[in-house]
Amino acid sequence: MRVANLNGRLVLLDGDRALDVATTSSGAFGPDPQTAYVSWESFAEWARGADFAQAVPFDAAQLGPPVPAPSQVIAIGLNYREHAIESNLAIPDAPAVFSKFASCLTGPVGDIPLVPGNVDWEAELVVVIGRSGRGISVADAWSHVAGFTIGQDISERVLQTSGPAPQFGLAKSFESFGPTGPAVVTVDELDDPDDLAIGSSLDGEVMQDSRTSELIFPVAELVSRLSHVLQLRGGDLIFTGTPSGVGMGRTPPRFARAGQELRTRIEGLGEMRHRFVAVDSATRV
Repeated sequence: MRVANLNGRLVLLDGDRALDVATTSSGAFGPDPQTAYVSWESFAEWARGADFAQAVPFDAAQLGPPVPAPSQVIAIGLNYREHAIESNLAIPDAPAVFSKFASCLTGPVGDIPLVPGNVDWEAELVVVIGRSGRGISVADAWSHVAGFTIGQDISERVLQTSGPAPQFGLAKSFESFGPTGPAVVTVDELDDPDDLAIGSSLDGEVMQDSRTSELIFPVAELVSRLSHVLQLRGGDLIFTGTPSGVGMGRTPPRFARAGQELRTRIEGLGEMRHRFVAVDSATRV
């Protein structure tokens, strides 16, 4: 099942067609895409039997973030060994956790404003929580996962490393710095949800190319570890970390330039397309 946000309405996708949930369910589920994750189990049961006879073609440019208003956007740093090495940092023995602000979330196609500084790319597998919980075991973790989507943890590196303490949350939360989509894909659609090809490219040049099987802390372990501190809620997002190939880790460093097209792909989930665009310096924090 593929759950998406089309022009602000909750839809199910089937190839190049979209089914409006509120209309098809006769109001059993509302049009707000976020509501799917408030009652995920009942929604998923209905969606598995949905009749796509009323589905219509759609334009991918009209897709918004599939989970537009999560209560928590949790992110994991240094969760691929080679990325930790290119960052000149130690391999973590526990997840390095920070947060992004939900106002930065945007859809799978569009522009990303290039704020002053050094804007970098970070392709990421994003976990969407479907069932709330605290103190979740690794063995039970998958039952709390609604599905996956693609994410980019766009980062401005100057602000990120400024001051006496890192400013991860702010530097990664400028306008449109959290692209997600095109849809939330349930794990039953994937042959092996722990081993998906992931990568990104700039103007056709491959920047990142890895597999999610290289995660230091895989999905089930992240869900469990986080839940022993946080109350995970339906619709929460977990950005699971980025593989090597970011601009900051290159010699010499390379950062995004206005006009460049960023493509982000994950096996079984699809692709996102974004263009970096220049903005007025007044947007700088």
